[in-house]
Amino acid sequence: MSQTETNGTATSGTPTSRTIRKSGTGAEDEVVVRLPMPSDGPLDPPAEWERLRERCPVATVELPSGDRAKFVSRYDDVRALLSDPRFARPGVGDDSARLSADGSGGVAADASPEYALAIPETGEPHLRWRRQVGRYFTAKRMAALRPGMARIAESLLDEMIERGQPADLKAALGFPLPVYVICDLLGAPADDRDRFSHWSDAFLNVSRFSKEETGAAFTEFTRYMADLVAAKRAEPGEDLLSMLIVESAALPEAERLTDAELLATGMGLLVAGHETTANMIGKMAALLLADRSRWERLLADPSLVRTAVEEVLRFDANLSGFGMRRYLSEDVDLDGELLPGGTTVFCGMSSANRDERVFTGADEMDLTRSPNPHLTFGAGPHSCLGQALARTELQVVLEVLLRKLPTLELAVPADELRKVEGLLVGGLREVPVRW
Repeated sequence: MSQTETNGTATSGTPTSRTIRKSGTGAEDEVVVRLPMPSDGPLDPPAEWERLRERCPVATVELPSGDRAKFVSRYDDVRALLSDPRFARPGVGDDSARLSADGSGGVAADASPEYALAIPETGEPHLRWRRQVGRYFTAKRMAALRPGMARIAESLLDEMIERGQPADLKAALGFPLPVYVICDLLGAPADDRDRFSHWSDAFLNVSRFSKEETGAAFTEFTRYMADLVAAKRAEPGEDLLSMLIVESAALPEAERLTDAELLATGMGLLVAGHETTANMIGKMAALLLADRSRWERLLADPSLVRTAVEEVLRFDANLSGFGMRRYLSEDVDLDGELLPGGTTVFCGMSSANRDERVFTGADEMDLTRSPNPHLTFGAGPHSCLGQALARTELQVVLEVLLRKLPTLELAVPADELRKVEGLLVGGLREVPVRW
Protein backbone atom coordinates (compact mmCIF):
# COMPACT_ATOMS: atom_id res chain seq x y z
CA MET A 1 0.00 0.00 0.00
CA SER A 2 1.39 3.38 -0.90
CA GLN A 3 1.59 5.85 1.97
CA THR A 4 0.27 9.39 1.95
CA GLU A 5 1.24 12.40 3.99
CA THR A 6 -2.18 14.05 3.97
CA ASN A 7 -4.02 14.79 7.16
CA GLY A 8 -7.22 16.17 5.70
CA THR A 9 -9.72 18.31 7.56
CA ALA A 10 -13.32 18.95 6.56
CA THR A 11 -14.72 22.45 6.59
CA SER A 12 -16.49 21.66 9.84
CA GLY A 13 -13.11 21.11 11.49
CA THR A 14 -13.61 17.38 11.86
CA PRO A 15 -10.42 15.52 10.96
CA THR A 16 -10.86 13.08 8.09
CA SER A 17 -7.71 11.15 8.87
CA ARG A 18 -4.95 10.99 11.40
CA THR A 19 -1.34 9.94 11.12
CA ILE A 20 -0.06 7.29 13.53
CA ARG A 21 3.64 6.49 13.89
CA LYS A 22 4.49 2.80 13.63
CA SER A 23 6.43 2.73 16.86
CA GLY A 24 9.93 1.27 16.71
CA THR A 25 9.78 0.18 13.09
CA GLY A 26 11.48 3.13 11.48
CA ALA A 27 8.82 2.99 8.76
CA GLU A 28 7.17 6.09 7.43
CA ASP A 29 3.92 7.26 8.99
CA GLU A 30 0.73 5.42 8.24
CA VAL A 31 -2.43 7.35 7.49
CA VAL A 32 -5.46 5.99 9.31
CA VAL A 33 -8.75 7.32 7.96
CA ARG A 34 -11.80 7.56 10.16
CA LEU A 35 -15.08 6.13 8.89
CA PRO A 36 -17.50 7.54 8.04
CA MET A 37 -15.62 10.20 6.07
CA PRO A 38 -17.12 13.71 6.13
CA SER A 39 -17.87 15.75 3.03
CA ASP A 40 -18.29 19.44 2.36
CA GLY A 41 -21.99 19.20 1.50
CA PRO A 42 -24.85 16.69 1.86
CA LEU A 43 -24.67 15.68 -1.82
CA ASP A 44 -20.90 15.88 -2.19
CA PRO A 45 -18.40 13.01 -2.08
CA PRO A 46 -15.71 13.07 0.60
CA ALA A 47 -12.57 14.68 -0.81
CA GLU A 48 -10.64 11.80 0.78
CA TRP A 49 -11.94 9.34 -1.83
CA GLU A 50 -9.93 10.83 -4.68
CA ARG A 51 -6.77 10.99 -2.58
CA LEU A 52 -7.19 7.36 -1.54
CA ARG A 53 -7.84 6.15 -5.10
CA GLU A 54 -4.68 7.88 -6.28
CA ARG A 55 -2.29 7.28 -3.39
CA CYS A 56 -3.63 4.63 -1.02
CA PRO A 57 -6.19 2.35 -2.72
CA VAL A 58 -6.10 -0.12 0.18
CA ALA A 59 -6.23 2.11 3.25
CA THR A 60 -6.35 1.46 6.97
CA VAL A 61 -9.52 2.83 8.56
CA GLU A 62 -10.69 3.34 12.11
CA LEU A 63 -14.35 2.62 12.87
CA PRO A 64 -16.59 4.30 15.48
CA SER A 65 -15.86 1.31 17.72
CA GLY A 66 -12.13 2.01 17.58
CA ASP A 67 -11.53 -1.22 15.65
CA ARG A 68 -9.34 -1.16 12.55
CA ALA A 69 -10.22 -2.44 9.08
CA LYS A 70 -9.26 -1.85 5.45
CA PHE A 71 -11.04 0.43 2.98
CA VAL A 72 -10.85 -0.30 -0.76
CA SER A 73 -11.58 2.68 -3.01
CA ARG A 74 -10.79 1.71 -6.63
CA TYR A 75 -13.36 0.18 -8.97
CA ASP A 76 -11.43 -2.92 -10.03
CA ASP A 77 -10.51 -3.83 -6.45
CA VAL A 78 -14.03 -3.27 -5.14
CA ARG A 79 -15.56 -5.30 -7.93
CA ALA A 80 -13.05 -8.12 -7.46
CA LEU A 81 -13.81 -8.43 -3.76
CA LEU A 82 -17.57 -8.19 -4.16
CA SER A 83 -17.51 -10.78 -6.96
CA ASP A 84 -15.41 -13.30 -5.04
CA PRO A 85 -17.71 -16.07 -3.77
CA ARG A 86 -15.30 -16.90 -0.94
CA PHE A 87 -16.01 -13.69 0.92
CA ALA A 88 -19.26 -12.50 2.43
CA ARG A 89 -20.49 -10.24 5.20
CA PRO A 90 -18.97 -10.89 8.61
CA GLY A 91 -20.72 -13.67 10.48
CA VAL A 92 -21.42 -14.60 14.05
CA GLY A 93 -18.37 -15.89 15.86
CA ASP A 94 -15.70 -14.49 13.56
CA ASP A 95 -13.23 -11.83 14.67
CA SER A 96 -14.45 -9.14 12.29
CA ALA A 97 -14.13 -5.46 13.09
CA ARG A 98 -17.12 -3.99 14.91
CA LEU A 99 -18.80 -0.78 13.83
CA SER A 100 -20.39 0.19 17.14
CA ALA A 101 -18.34 0.73 20.23
CA ASP A 102 -20.73 -0.61 22.86
CA GLY A 103 -22.52 -3.42 21.06
CA SER A 104 -25.43 -1.17 20.11
CA GLY A 105 -25.04 -1.82 16.38
CA GLY A 106 -28.00 -3.38 14.61
CA VAL A 107 -28.15 -6.60 12.64
CA ALA A 108 -26.64 -5.08 9.51
CA ALA A 109 -23.92 -3.20 11.36
CA ASP A 110 -22.48 -5.82 13.71
CA ALA A 111 -22.42 -9.60 13.56
CA SER A 112 -23.54 -10.00 17.15
CA PRO A 113 -24.74 -13.43 18.35
CA GLU A 114 -27.94 -12.01 19.81
CA TYR A 115 -28.88 -10.63 16.38
CA ALA A 116 -27.98 -13.71 14.34
CA LEU A 117 -30.10 -14.28 11.25
CA ALA A 118 -30.40 -17.63 9.53
CA ILE A 119 -29.70 -16.55 5.95
CA PRO A 120 -26.65 -18.55 4.81
CA GLU A 121 -23.87 -16.27 3.57
CA THR A 122 -21.54 -18.53 1.60
CA GLY A 123 -21.26 -21.67 -0.49
CA GLU A 124 -24.04 -23.91 -1.73
CA PRO A 125 -26.46 -23.02 1.11
CA HIS A 126 -26.31 -19.37 0.05
CA LEU A 127 -26.82 -20.27 -3.62
CA ARG A 128 -29.79 -22.48 -2.67
CA TRP A 129 -31.39 -19.63 -0.72
CA ARG A 130 -30.65 -17.10 -3.46
CA ARG A 131 -32.14 -19.32 -6.20
CA GLN A 132 -35.40 -19.72 -4.31
CA VAL A 133 -35.84 -16.08 -3.33
CA GLY A 134 -34.43 -14.66 -6.58
CA ARG A 135 -37.13 -16.30 -8.70
CA TYR A 136 -39.54 -13.71 -7.40
CA PHE A 137 -37.45 -10.67 -8.32
CA THR A 138 -37.24 -11.04 -12.09
CA ALA A 139 -37.31 -7.97 -14.31
CA LYS A 140 -40.49 -9.33 -15.96
CA ARG A 141 -42.30 -9.70 -12.66
CA MET A 142 -41.18 -6.25 -11.53
CA ALA A 143 -42.35 -4.70 -14.81
CA ALA A 144 -45.80 -6.12 -14.14
CA LEU A 145 -45.88 -4.06 -10.94
CA ARG A 146 -45.29 -0.75 -12.74
CA PRO A 147 -48.95 0.28 -13.25
CA GLY A 148 -49.74 -0.29 -9.58
CA MET A 149 -46.63 1.62 -8.49
CA ALA A 150 -47.60 4.53 -10.74
CA ARG A 151 -51.11 4.68 -9.26
CA ILE A 152 -49.72 4.75 -5.72
CA ALA A 153 -47.18 7.44 -6.62
CA GLU A 154 -49.84 9.61 -8.28
CA SER A 155 -52.16 9.25 -5.29
CA LEU A 156 -49.42 10.17 -2.83
CA LEU A 157 -48.46 13.21 -4.90
CA ASP A 158 -52.11 14.30 -5.12
CA GLU A 159 -52.27 14.20 -1.33
CA MET A 160 -49.02 16.17 -1.06
CA ILE A 161 -50.27 18.81 -3.50
CA GLU A 162 -53.56 19.11 -1.61
CA ARG A 163 -51.73 19.72 1.69
CA GLY A 164 -49.86 22.59 0.05
CA GLN A 165 -46.30 23.74 -0.31
CA PRO A 166 -43.55 23.59 0.70
CA ALA A 167 -43.60 19.86 1.35
CA ASP A 168 -41.17 17.14 2.33
CA LEU A 169 -40.95 14.89 -0.72
CA LYS A 170 -39.28 12.11 1.25
CA ALA A 171 -42.06 11.96 3.84
CA ALA A 172 -44.85 12.42 1.29
CA LEU A 173 -43.61 10.04 -1.42
CA GLY A 174 -40.14 8.63 -0.82
CA PHE A 175 -41.02 6.77 2.36
CA PRO A 176 -44.61 5.57 1.86
CA LEU A 177 -44.31 4.30 -1.73
CA PRO A 178 -41.63 1.64 -1.09
CA VAL A 179 -43.43 0.61 2.10
CA TYR A 180 -46.69 -0.01 0.22
CA VAL A 181 -44.83 -1.94 -2.47
CA ILE A 182 -42.73 -4.18 -0.21
CA CYS A 183 -45.65 -4.83 2.15
CA ASP A 184 -47.75 -5.93 -0.82
CA LEU A 185 -44.94 -8.22 -2.00
CA LEU A 186 -44.49 -9.77 1.45
CA GLY A 187 -48.18 -9.86 2.33
CA ALA A 188 -47.64 -7.60 5.35
CA PRO A 189 -50.14 -4.86 6.35
CA ALA A 190 -48.89 -1.43 5.27
CA ASP A 191 -50.70 0.06 8.27
CA ASP A 192 -47.73 -1.13 10.31
CA ARG A 193 -45.35 1.09 8.33
CA ASP A 194 -44.38 3.30 11.27
CA ARG A 195 -43.28 0.24 13.23
CA PHE A 196 -41.42 -1.03 10.16
CA SER A 197 -39.56 2.28 9.96
CA HIS A 198 -38.41 2.10 13.57
CA TRP A 199 -37.41 -1.55 13.29
CA SER A 200 -35.51 -0.87 10.07
CA ASP A 201 -33.59 2.00 11.66
CA ALA A 202 -32.65 -0.28 14.57
CA PHE A 203 -31.68 -3.02 12.09
CA LEU A 204 -29.28 -0.54 10.44
CA ASN A 205 -28.20 1.22 13.63
CA VAL A 206 -24.62 2.32 14.15
CA SER A 207 -24.98 5.07 16.74
CA ARG A 208 -28.57 6.33 16.75
CA PHE A 209 -29.92 3.94 19.38
CA SER A 210 -28.62 2.42 22.59
CA LYS A 211 -27.89 -1.29 22.91
CA GLU A 212 -31.12 -1.73 24.88
CA GLU A 213 -33.21 0.09 22.25
CA THR A 214 -31.65 -1.90 19.42
CA GLY A 215 -32.24 -5.18 21.27
CA ALA A 216 -35.86 -4.35 22.05
CA ALA A 217 -36.56 -3.41 18.43
CA PHE A 218 -34.94 -6.61 17.17
CA THR A 219 -37.04 -8.71 19.55
CA GLU A 220 -40.25 -6.98 18.47
CA PHE A 221 -39.35 -7.26 14.78
CA THR A 222 -38.49 -10.95 15.11
CA ARG A 223 -41.73 -11.73 16.93
CA TYR A 224 -43.77 -9.84 14.33
CA MET A 225 -42.14 -11.62 11.39
CA ALA A 226 -42.43 -15.03 13.08
CA ASP A 227 -46.16 -14.45 13.48
CA LEU A 228 -46.43 -13.36 9.84
CA VAL A 229 -44.59 -16.48 8.61
CA ALA A 230 -46.84 -18.68 10.76
CA ALA A 231 -49.94 -16.99 9.33
CA LYS A 232 -48.69 -17.52 5.75
CA ARG A 233 -47.92 -21.15 6.46
CA ALA A 234 -51.43 -21.67 7.83
CA GLU A 235 -53.12 -19.81 4.98
CA PRO A 236 -50.86 -19.08 1.99
CA GLY A 237 -51.70 -16.16 -0.27
CA GLU A 238 -50.20 -14.74 -3.47
CA ASP A 239 -47.30 -12.97 -1.79
CA LEU A 240 -43.57 -13.76 -1.71
CA LEU A 241 -43.52 -15.38 1.72
CA SER A 242 -46.45 -17.63 0.78
CA MET A 243 -44.77 -18.56 -2.50
CA LEU A 244 -41.55 -19.48 -0.71
CA ILE A 245 -43.44 -21.61 1.81
CA VAL A 246 -45.42 -23.48 -0.84
CA GLU A 247 -42.54 -23.99 -3.29
CA SER A 248 -40.09 -24.94 -0.57
CA ALA A 249 -42.45 -27.61 0.75
CA ALA A 250 -42.26 -29.37 -2.62
CA LEU A 251 -38.46 -29.67 -2.47
CA PRO A 252 -36.42 -32.44 -0.84
CA GLU A 253 -36.20 -31.81 2.89
CA ALA A 254 -32.52 -30.84 2.78
CA GLU A 255 -33.29 -28.02 0.32
CA ARG A 256 -36.34 -26.55 2.04
CA LEU A 257 -36.22 -23.15 3.65
CA THR A 258 -36.60 -23.42 7.40
CA ASP A 259 -38.87 -21.18 9.44
CA ALA A 260 -35.75 -19.39 10.68
CA GLU A 261 -34.61 -18.76 7.10
CA LEU A 262 -38.08 -17.55 6.10
CA LEU A 263 -38.16 -15.21 9.07
CA ALA A 264 -34.71 -13.81 8.27
CA THR A 265 -35.65 -13.42 4.60
CA GLY A 266 -38.79 -11.46 5.50
CA MET A 267 -36.89 -9.18 7.86
CA GLY A 268 -34.08 -8.56 5.40
CA LEU A 269 -36.40 -7.86 2.47
CA LEU A 270 -38.61 -5.56 4.51
CA VAL A 271 -35.63 -3.45 5.55
CA ALA A 272 -33.88 -3.46 2.17
CA GLY A 273 -37.13 -3.07 0.27
CA HIS A 274 -38.19 0.18 1.85
CA GLU A 275 -35.37 1.85 3.81
CA THR A 276 -32.78 1.99 1.04
CA THR A 277 -35.29 2.83 -1.71
CA ALA A 278 -36.96 5.54 0.38
CA ASN A 279 -33.57 7.17 0.89
CA MET A 280 -32.71 6.79 -2.79
CA ILE A 281 -35.95 8.44 -3.96
CA GLY A 282 -35.14 11.48 -1.84
CA LYS A 283 -31.54 11.64 -3.03
CA MET A 284 -32.58 11.19 -6.67
CA ALA A 285 -34.92 14.18 -6.48
CA ALA A 286 -32.33 16.29 -4.68
CA LEU A 287 -29.54 15.46 -7.15
CA LEU A 288 -31.70 16.21 -10.18
CA LEU A 289 -33.09 19.44 -8.71
CA ALA A 290 -29.81 20.72 -7.27
CA ASP A 291 -28.75 21.58 -10.83
CA ARG A 292 -31.89 22.75 -12.63
CA SER A 293 -30.42 21.93 -16.05
CA ARG A 294 -30.69 18.22 -15.19
CA TRP A 295 -34.39 18.47 -14.46
CA GLU A 296 -34.99 20.58 -17.59
CA ARG A 297 -33.13 18.01 -19.69
CA LEU A 298 -35.47 15.26 -18.47
CA LEU A 299 -38.55 17.41 -19.05
CA ALA A 300 -37.40 17.96 -22.62
CA ASP A 301 -36.63 14.27 -23.16
CA PRO A 302 -38.43 11.87 -20.77
CA SER A 303 -36.94 8.93 -22.69
CA LEU A 304 -33.78 9.56 -20.64
CA VAL A 305 -35.45 8.37 -17.43
CA ARG A 306 -33.82 4.94 -17.48
CA THR A 307 -30.28 6.15 -18.06
CA ALA A 308 -30.88 9.05 -15.65
CA VAL A 309 -31.83 6.62 -12.87
CA GLU A 310 -28.68 4.59 -13.49
CA GLU A 311 -26.57 7.75 -13.40
CA VAL A 312 -28.20 8.87 -10.16
CA LEU A 313 -27.38 5.47 -8.68
CA ARG A 314 -23.77 5.85 -9.81
CA PHE A 315 -23.41 9.49 -8.80
CA ASP A 316 -24.90 9.16 -5.32
CA ALA A 317 -22.10 9.93 -2.88
CA ASN A 318 -24.25 9.15 0.15
CA LEU A 319 -24.99 5.46 -0.43
CA SER A 320 -23.34 4.47 2.84
CA GLY A 321 -20.81 6.12 5.07
CA PHE A 322 -18.92 2.87 5.35
CA GLY A 323 -19.29 0.74 2.23
CA MET A 324 -20.06 -2.96 1.92
CA ARG A 325 -18.25 -5.13 4.47
CA ARG A 326 -16.43 -8.29 3.54
CA TYR A 327 -14.66 -10.69 5.86
CA LEU A 328 -11.56 -12.34 4.42
CA SER A 329 -11.62 -16.01 5.35
CA GLU A 330 -8.16 -16.47 3.79
CA ASP A 331 -5.20 -14.39 2.62
CA VAL A 332 -5.80 -12.14 -0.39
CA ASP A 333 -3.38 -10.19 -2.56
CA LEU A 334 -5.11 -6.94 -3.43
CA ASP A 335 -3.45 -4.19 -5.41
CA GLY A 336 -0.04 -5.55 -4.47
CA GLU A 337 -0.79 -5.74 -0.75
CA LEU A 338 -1.25 -9.02 1.08
CA LEU A 339 -4.34 -8.86 3.28
CA PRO A 340 -4.31 -11.70 5.80
CA GLY A 341 -7.27 -13.90 6.53
CA GLY A 342 -9.33 -12.42 9.34
CA THR A 343 -9.21 -8.90 7.85
CA THR A 344 -12.43 -6.92 7.62
CA VAL A 345 -12.60 -4.94 4.38
CA PHE A 346 -15.01 -2.14 3.55
CA CYS A 347 -15.68 -1.96 -0.18
CA GLY A 348 -16.23 1.69 -1.09
CA MET A 349 -18.83 1.26 -3.82
CA SER A 350 -19.58 5.00 -4.06
CA SER A 351 -15.88 5.78 -4.34
CA ALA A 352 -15.51 3.07 -7.00
CA ASN A 353 -18.40 4.64 -8.90
CA ARG A 354 -16.31 7.85 -9.17
CA ASP A 355 -13.20 6.09 -10.48
CA GLU A 356 -11.93 7.92 -13.58
CA ARG A 357 -10.24 4.71 -14.70
CA VAL A 358 -13.70 3.35 -15.52
CA PHE A 359 -16.04 6.33 -15.86
CA THR A 360 -15.13 9.20 -18.19
CA GLY A 361 -16.00 12.47 -16.50
CA ALA A 362 -16.71 10.55 -13.31
CA ASP A 363 -17.38 13.70 -11.25
CA GLU A 364 -19.97 14.95 -13.74
CA MET A 365 -23.55 13.69 -13.92
CA ASP A 366 -24.23 12.51 -17.46
CA LEU A 367 -27.90 11.58 -17.84
CA THR A 368 -27.16 9.78 -21.11
CA ARG A 369 -24.27 7.66 -19.76
CA SER A 370 -24.36 4.17 -21.28
CA PRO A 371 -23.02 1.66 -20.52
CA ASN A 372 -23.00 2.44 -16.82
CA PRO A 373 -21.46 -0.47 -14.90
CA HIS A 374 -21.83 1.12 -11.45
CA LEU A 375 -21.49 -0.99 -8.34
CA THR A 376 -24.34 0.49 -6.32
CA PHE A 377 -26.10 -2.89 -6.14
CA GLY A 378 -22.85 -4.77 -5.57
CA ALA A 379 -21.54 -7.49 -7.86
CA GLY A 380 -21.27 -11.25 -8.04
CA PRO A 381 -23.00 -13.83 -5.84
CA HIS A 382 -23.99 -11.30 -3.18
CA SER A 383 -25.33 -8.55 -5.43
CA CYS A 384 -28.65 -7.03 -4.40
CA LEU A 385 -31.52 -9.42 -5.05
CA GLY A 386 -34.04 -6.59 -5.22
CA GLN A 387 -32.24 -4.38 -7.72
CA ALA A 388 -34.89 -4.88 -10.41
CA LEU A 389 -37.52 -3.77 -7.89
CA ALA A 390 -35.50 -0.72 -6.83
CA ARG A 391 -34.83 0.31 -10.43
CA THR A 392 -38.51 -0.03 -11.31
CA GLU A 393 -39.62 2.07 -8.34
CA LEU A 394 -37.10 4.82 -9.09
CA GLN A 395 -38.06 4.94 -12.76
CA VAL A 396 -41.76 5.08 -11.94
CA VAL A 397 -41.28 7.83 -9.35
CA LEU A 398 -39.24 9.95 -11.75
CA GLU A 399 -41.75 9.48 -14.59
CA VAL A 400 -44.66 10.49 -12.35
CA LEU A 401 -42.83 13.49 -10.88
CA LEU A 402 -41.90 14.83 -14.32
CA ARG A 403 -45.46 14.41 -15.54
CA LYS A 404 -47.34 15.77 -12.53
CA LEU A 405 -44.93 18.37 -11.15
CA PRO A 406 -42.79 19.77 -13.98
CA THR A 407 -42.16 22.96 -11.96
CA LEU A 408 -40.80 21.04 -8.97
CA GLU A 409 -37.80 22.63 -7.25
CA LEU A 410 -35.93 22.41 -3.97
CA ALA A 411 -37.37 24.70 -1.31
CA VAL A 412 -33.95 25.19 0.32
CA PRO A 413 -30.44 25.50 -1.11
CA ALA A 414 -28.92 22.09 -1.74
CA ASP A 415 -26.15 22.69 0.78
CA GLU A 416 -28.77 23.13 3.52
CA LEU A 417 -30.14 19.62 3.11
CA ARG A 418 -29.47 17.47 6.17
CA LYS A 419 -27.98 13.99 6.02
CA VAL A 420 -29.25 10.95 7.87
CA GLU A 421 -26.84 10.21 10.71
CA GLY A 422 -26.14 7.16 12.83
CA LEU A 423 -27.33 4.50 10.39
CA LEU A 424 -25.51 2.14 8.08
CA VAL A 425 -27.32 3.55 5.03
CA GLY A 426 -26.94 7.10 3.79
CA GLY A 427 -29.75 9.46 2.95
CA LEU A 428 -31.33 12.85 3.54
CA ARG A 429 -33.49 13.52 6.57
CA GLU A 430 -35.99 15.43 4.46
CA VAL A 431 -36.24 16.83 0.93
CA PRO A 432 -38.14 20.17 1.10
CA VAL A 433 -39.73 21.03 -2.27
CA ARG A 434 -42.13 23.52 -3.84
CA TRP A 435 -43.75 23.70 -7.27
